[in-house]
Amino acid sequence: MKSANRYGAGAIALHWIHAVIVLGLIGWGIWMADLPKGPERGWAFGIHKSFGLIAIALILVRIAWRAGHPPPLHTGLSALEEKLAKAGHRLLYVLLVLVPAAGFTSVSFTKYPLKFFGIPLPKPGYPDETLNAIFSETHEILAWTLLAVIVIHVAAAIRHGVRGDGTLRRMLPGAHQPEP
Repeated sequence: MKSANRYGAGAIALHWIHAVIVLGLIGWGIWMADLPKGPERGWAFGIHKSFGLIAIALILVRIAWRAGHPPPLHTGLSALEEKLAKAGHRLLYVLLVLVPAAGFTSVSFTKYPLKFFGIPLPKPGYPDETLNAIFSETHEILAWTLLAVIVIHVAAAIRHGVRGDGTLRRMLPGAHQPEP
């Protein structure tokens, strides 16, 4: 249940499911980048693409959810902290759209099929090594940028937890806000 200063169960579930998938994708992407060409690399890329498609779907659901469920009011934040929080969340959302979009676009310009856990899907592009390289590099740069922003986001959450201002509890599953 959502209170005046806490996210609802839907937003919390979407946040944590998406966080696990995105962090898994980043870790998996780092690991698979150095694999030699062969069946293991193809399998690893297939898993990455499938979870990338899930990440695209989740960010679209999160954006739609957010449109219908505005975030709860912040309590105890300075005007500067409020502005930084809004800017940080907007940047996270932009990157959570752009990273998988660049990956999908890169895949669209490869000779390899696009599959979702083995199920073939149509690709809008055509084989073009130059465009694939451009979007692949863009995907990688944006993914590293996203990881940096996530580290800042987590550091800010920890800071709020240490301060005990209740901000961290707003998004923790099962956490209850202390009475004012």
